[in-house]
Amino acid sequence: MGKRKKSSRKPQGPKKKEPLPTAFPCLFCNHEKSVSVKLEKKAGTGELSCKVCGQQFQTGINYLSAAVDVYSDWIDACDAVAKEAAGAPRDDAPSSYTHLATGAGGQGISDMHIDRHELAAGEDDEDGQGDYDDD
Repeated sequence: MGKRKKSSRKPQGPKKKEPLPTAFPCLFCNHEKSVSVKLEKKAGTGELSCKVCGQQFQTGINYLSAAVDVYSDWIDACDAVAKEAAGAPRDDAPSSYTHLATGAGGQGISDMHIDRHELAAGEDDEDGQGDYDDD
């Protein structure tokens, strides 16, 4: 008995890659494909501009960056400005101890050691007892 003959398949060619988009919708005027991105890899900058409303944005890029990266940086920057204008706390907002540390002698938080117990004691009365009565 012989083996069953397999159907022969022709080798497939390389898959075609879809190019990444270079025209995007504008966040401000809502026109489709009105935002174009220009990458200057030697200068390390990506420039974005809307043909309709004239919005412009510029950000730093690297050798791996594409037009969609500049567009996403623009969206992130717009979101950050909107949150800041609305008064919402940012993700990188300073903690309650950070503002105390940066104001002390002009040193940054990385330049000095902060003991949270000392800071908490400094907020209370000088004896460190708070509002408790001495009996």
